[in-house]
Amino acid sequence: MKWPGGRFRRWGCVVALLMFAAVCCAAPVGNAISAYVGLQSGVQDDGGIAGGGSAADIPARMLTAYKKAVQQAGRHVPKCQGMRWPILAGIAKVESNHAVGRGIADNGDIRPRIYGVLLDGSGAGGNTTAVPDSDGGRWDGTAQGERAVGPFQFLPSTWEGVGEDGNGDQVADPHNADDAALGAAIYLCGNGRDLTKRAQLKAAIYQYNHSPAYVANVLGWIGQYTAAGKNPGLDSVSGKVRTVIEAALAQRGAPYSWGGGNANGPSYGICCSPSGKSGAGINGFDCSGLTTYAYAQAGIQLPRTAAAQAGVGRRIPASLGTGALKPGDLVFFAYAPGRDSTIYHVGIYLGSGQMINAARPGTVIRQDTVEAMSGYAGGARLL
Repeated sequence: MKWPGGRFRRWGCVVALLMFAAVCCAAPVGNAISAYVGLQSGVQDDGGIAGGGSAADIPARMLTAYKKAVQQAGRHVPKCQGMRWPILAGIAKVESNHAVGRGIADNGDIRPRIYGVLLDGSGAGGNTTAVPDSDGGRWDGTAQGERAVGPFQFLPSTWEGVGEDGNGDQVADPHNADDAALGAAIYLCGNGRDLTKRAQLKAAIYQYNHSPAYVANVLGWIGQYTAAGKNPGLDSVSGKVRTVIEAALAQRGAPYSWGGGNANGPSYGICCSPSGKSGAGINGFDCSGLTTYAYAQAGIQLPRTAAAQAGVGRRIPASLGTGALKPGDLVFFAYAPGRDSTIYHVGIYLGSGQMINAARPGTVIRQDTVEAMSGYAGGARLL
């Protein structure tokens, strides 16, 4: 759903801070705040940035709705390929935090209903463009204009074109989890997209909200939910590689702290990230702090910044693709892949396209897909 006047804020990133300890950076992606900004009845705005990333942060009834929608979508958009529940979960996470805090009935009805701000051009929620009423208040509760509705935050006018009955009650209701998830799947599939292709997936998300920052945010959540559903397959990993990986995995759930973490473990960070986020009161890790700690457990000393760590060990060029990576490798991301001086982020590769990741302020250390970060810049093998 594209809603007018969507606001967003950006996480900036640097490789070193002058006159401070050099630190690893946050992701260079914006944090889109779509209609979620204006949710009423007590849903707190966390901007789509929250701990977790496993199915554990999704209410069971919502997860059921996402999976059911994937099964049903083919009947409505038979040419669509690659629809997966993590795609729907990524959208719903940013749009409504999976309707957390609402009651979800067995039939999927969500109460109290979820409404966005009234798009009357008043500036509320960042909107400055009036959107005329299209449903007489049937779905959004007001005939004074439009507002986005339900866990997937559809405008009533958009719902009119994609709404379908997902729970078998003969009503297509955007306030019903099954119906809304099916409508989102249909909308994202468009006229037969292949969502296994990264470019087409990005285009589908961009259609939902015309903001590159929103696309990056949703892709990050899709990566987390995808990774959470996979086993990285570490049975064959042993020795120092296993030591490094187990040390990193043991920190899952620890908070991101700008400038935090060292060879001895988590530590309080410093102030401040380019977005003004301070790690001074947070005992945790940033990305290179985590890699420094994990490799120290195997007796390997790393420099402190992500860019400097790219100069250690045998460099694995990005041109070889992620298939050239092995468990335990450092994996890098850059503003300009091919120019190591622009590297802004580092993780530890787990295998199967996944990594352990300290992504950005406001998150926790988590298992992600490599695709969750932008600007893949290859890796480095130290072991």
